[in-house]
Amino acid sequence: MLERMVSTTQNPRSAPQRRTKQRAAVVELLREVDEFQTAQQIHDLLRSRGHSIGLATVYRNLQAMADAGEVDVLRTDTEASYRRCTDTHHHHVVCRECGKAVEVEGPEVEKWAHDTAIAHGFVDVDHVIEIFGRCVTCATDAS
Repeated sequence: MLERMVSTTQNPRSAPQRRTKQRAAVVELLREVDEFQTAQQIHDLLRSRGHSIGLATVYRNLQAMADAGEVDVLRTDTEASYRRCTDTHHHHVVCRECGKAVEVEGPEVEKWAHDTAIAHGFVDVDHVIEIFGRCVTCATDAS
């Protein structure tokens, strides 16, 4: 079962990443898939396409990409899943059963978060808001 979503933000202090062929392969694969994938799934897909890459290398690249704000990270009880994210701040509606995620914007939420932070004396605030439910496909399959 999906537990929570953590959207990464651009970290200006993160070191620039080396441009390796393994990193390029991970980046290219993430451009091609729409759904969240675990590091193991990404590794398996890369290996099935003939890439010689270790699982630890996949993990390392995904972590660096998450630190740089290049991927969204979905954390469950047991593992993390990754997906290429857009360049704009966004939230997600996530299916608890299959993991399907849709990016959504919420200007009203942004205003509320900003106003709430200011009202309580906070500045330089980030937030993560995710909505969990069952997608139409999973709800239909269950009935």
